Amino acid sequence: MQRNSEATQQLGRLLRDARKQAGLTQEQVAERAGITRPRYRDIERGDAAARATTLINVARALGMELMLIPQAMVPGVNSLLRPSEDEDRPAFTTQMDDDDEHPGPRP
Repeated sequence: MQRNSEATQQLGRLLRDARKQAGLTQEQVAERAGITRPRYRDIERGDAAARATTLINVARALGMELMLIPQAMVPGVNSLLRPSEDEDRPAFTTQMDDDDEHPGPRP
């Protein structure tokens, strides 16, 4: 159960940070999401899990979208979302061997 508790708490922190950044109150988010403020408060605190439809509605109330991606893709997505030291660097690059004349994706 520890994993679920950590996951709900992390999600709650993300929702709280997004709400504050949007300048919204818990009451405003709850109303937009179609739930009560105490229910939203419990989700934001990480004290309660929520159904996927509720999380979708909360995310949309915050101007966000909830997406499910394969775990194997998480590092790639995170690297795209993190600012790099060199902002002009492309998100994806190709590699060349010494005997390659043209860059291209590797098989």
